[in-house]
Amino acid sequence: KKKTVSFSTMPNDRKINSTAACISFMLEGCELKKVRSNSRMYSRFFVLDADMRSVRWEPSKKDSEKAKIEIKSVKEVRVGKKTPVLRSNGLSDQFPDECAFSIIYGDNYESLDLVASSADVVSAWVMGLRYLVSYGKHTPEAPGTGHPSLRTSWISSVFDLADLEKSGRIPVSRAVQLIKALNPGMKTSTIELKFKELQKASERPGAEVACDLFVEAYCELCTRPEIFFLLVQFSSNKEYLGLRDLLMFLEVEQGMEGVTEEKCLEIVGKYEPSKEGREKGYLAIDGFTRYLLSADCSIFDPQHRKVCQDMAQPLSHYYISSAHSACLLEDNFWGRSDISGYISALGLGCRSIELVLWDGPEGEPVVYTSPSAASCVPFRAVVGLIDQHAFAASAYPLILCLVVRCSAAQQRLAAQCLRKTLGEKLYLEPPNPAASYLPSPEQLKGRILIKGKKLPPGCEDSEGEVSDEEEGWELARRLGQEDREAPEGGGPRRVRLSRELSELVSLCQAVPFQDFESSRRGQRYWEMCSFSEVEAGRFANECPAELVSYNKRFLSRIYPSPMRIDASNMNPQDFWKCGCQMVAMNYQTPGLMMDLNTGWFRQNGACGYVLRPGIMREEVSYFSANAKDSLPGVPAQLLHLKVISGQNLPKPKGSGAKGEVVEPYVCAEIHGIPADCAEHRTKTALQSGDNPVFDESLEFQINLPELAVLRFVVLDDDYIGDEFIAQYTIPFECLQPGYRHVPLQSLAGEPLPHATLFVHVAITDRRGGGKGHRRGLAGRRGRRVREYTSTKATGIKAIDEVFRTATQPLREATDLRENVQNALVSFKELCGLTPAANMKQCILTVAAWLLHSDSAPSVTLNLAEQYPPMEAQGPIPDLLRKVLSAYETMIQTSRTLIESADAVYGKLIQAQQAGMDFHKELHRIEAKEGLRGRKLQKALESFAWNITVLK
Repeated sequence: KKKTVSFSTMPNDRKINSTAACISFMLEGCELKKVRSNSRMYSRFFVLDADMRSVRWEPSKKDSEKAKIEIKSVKEVRVGKKTPVLRSNGLSDQFPDECAFSIIYGDNYESLDLVASSADVVSAWVMGLRYLVSYGKHTPEAPGTGHPSLRTSWISSVFDLADLEKSGRIPVSRAVQLIKALNPGMKTSTIELKFKELQKASERPGAEVACDLFVEAYCELCTRPEIFFLLVQFSSNKEYLGLRDLLMFLEVEQGMEGVTEEKCLEIVGKYEPSKEGREKGYLAIDGFTRYLLSADCSIFDPQHRKVCQDMAQPLSHYYISSAHSACLLEDNFWGRSDISGYISALGLGCRSIELVLWDGPEGEPVVYTSPSAASCVPFRAVVGLIDQHAFAASAYPLILCLVVRCSAAQQRLAAQCLRKTLGEKLYLEPPNPAASYLPSPEQLKGRILIKGKKLPPGCEDSEGEVSDEEEGWELARRLGQEDREAPEGGGPRRVRLSRELSELVSLCQAVPFQDFESSRRGQRYWEMCSFSEVEAGRFANECPAELVSYNKRFLSRIYPSPMRIDASNMNPQDFWKCGCQMVAMNYQTPGLMMDLNTGWFRQNGACGYVLRPGIMREEVSYFSANAKDSLPGVPAQLLHLKVISGQNLPKPKGSGAKGEVVEPYVCAEIHGIPADCAEHRTKTALQSGDNPVFDESLEFQINLPELAVLRFVVLDDDYIGDEFIAQYTIPFECLQPGYRHVPLQSLAGEPLPHATLFVHVAITDRRGGGKGHRRGLAGRRGRRVREYTSTKATGIKAIDEVFRTATQPLREATDLRENVQNALVSFKELCGLTPAANMKQCILTVAAWLLHSDSAPSVTLNLAEQYPPMEAQGPIPDLLRKVLSAYETMIQTSRTLIESADAVYGKLIQAQQAGMDFHKELHRIEAKEGLRGRKLQKALESFAWNITVLK
């Protein structure tokens, strides 16, 4: 991959952390590129006039009075490529989105389009201009004069409390501790250096600091420019957020619904440090930063912290968190058996544990998974531990997978131990032959199920022989015990099984797998198969649809290949995408695969059960696990991810040689079905200390959101090999939109204190079929051909005729939906917003234009009507006319959809029900039509495709 590097080009390392700093930067002026409507760019020097009433540029062919824009004529300042000129095809690839901004001014809403050398320069101009525009009527005082702000008086009061001697000075060491307490995670060395710097600059060296110096140090160290920029955007006075401002921010940016002023007051009360702010209902920069860093603002949706999925479906409809050899704390070959491994797996919500039973030296069975005879644990101790911890993290059923390698006599002892220790928790009721599916996790709450072999129905003896296809033979070979069971002339191995142990198995009876056809005909719902990773991988590649279909009724368990002697992990997504419920992981081995597993099972209150996507559960549905594009019946989504900055990033482990400097970049990865797997990285932030700024936008198309996982990885860019710094893994369905902090974790999944990434998340529906397009708004753009999803022929005349009746309603449905989506995006783009914006943001933008104009026409929005019209009185400028017309189109397409939807929906339902009526008769019709082999497979696939599309 090409490595790209960004240099922050704020002059002499200046940190813009207040509006005053922005304005003094603008008063000095800087070079910006001016973009003409013919897409040509010219370098010009831009500067704010000393009276702060206009922005000028030079050199210019116009006389100096014309080469300027008066602040009072500015309607809006837009960040990014948000005007037709900047979006035009010729330009959009020449500079990144974050380096562009536009000033919309004058009664005709003209745009001055500019490109800066870096995102920092853009922030300074945009923040300064927005401040001046909102104060346009009364010119603000020159920066730095006037009464102390809310923040300054709060920091001074903190200083006064620490000034025990009331001398107006405190020791530097105390000042350092004070700032560290107010900003946990900041390095002591960073704070000490800042004090030295300021003392030197003000020529006041010494062991003590005065209040003004303390305030200055605090403001420079603890202001995050990116959060200050956000505050300025939403604040009506540019100093703090009032309750209305905060409410607007929560609704518009954070996508929160039903927010009240009481709720906002509660937030201010909880996070605003200054007493005055709390009393008046103001949230200043420090309180706002604390709020954004709090758990209330985490990227993980709090609804998913508790069980939030339907737990009344059959057991086979869930993914089940499963451990392989949980008692191992190291690798398979040299691992020590240690009971604490079971405790930690159960504590993480693991719901399936494997126990391999061997003959113990004392006449009692033991469990061990490593070749040294010294590392065995008595079976009794393990069962006692399971009894204690089985339901500590989750109330839902625990499945114990018994692999029997001990004599029948010791098996009897094992069975007695299980009955005696687990008592009522053991689930022993025989399966109900009249049912078609397993009971639900809800019905099995608090119960422990035993998975294992059963004696054949006709066997009357106290023990009998059963076939054994289970794992565990690799270990037997290493222990030199495998020969006694090996049958002559090949075939499956046979083992002796005692009746007592056989009777403990009820709903999870282990049976050998023959092929999918035999399972479809003869397997009963309480029987389950185990597959080695290699065998399951072959099915997933060669016949994924059959594996998905098999897993609708039966449980399947996938165990790692015996070749993984280092206890490495397989990728669970390879099997989840085919519906396999139990993918046994080596919990003791950290890394990408374990991150995916842990992250995935967080989404349902970490209870160890996650409901599989509907498309994998419905009896008739078409789903191809290896699809390379969007799926029928599943609307694809676009994830717009902006990686803004990092906080308190630790150094990579063992990187002492590189000194203090970390040069990080962020990799965002999507894991899911093959069509969704993708990875994008940001530029490397050079010489950035612990708090790098990335400011980079990434975009992903997600075709099956229910199976997608997003993983953030922070790496240190090193020319020898990039080193791991931190990671965080989250299911797509748990993402919260808006500005969020990502709590970073170590390689082993432990939280890293105060280490976060600051990101912005937006999720939109992808318009149209086919791949997601990046759309420019140029007039030259070709019309995109609309793609319609259609039904497929099954080759059975009667069935095809039914589905043919759905062709027209399918086209109508697509048109209705696409027309609304296209109209929405056109309206958003004319408002100068991205397709990820919401309606509130659009209306706010238009309102802001009208507010900032003396001669603005009056525009009314009549919310009393069902389809609210937006109308202007008097003559209106061209841009506003286009916006009103786009709004009208959006309302009309929505109206058409609302009024036509029921009829189209009715036709689709009718065709679907008629199709489903054939489903019960399908096998009879196939036989009558003489369909076999490939033709039969094709007919069944087309039938499922049609039903899924209609659904």
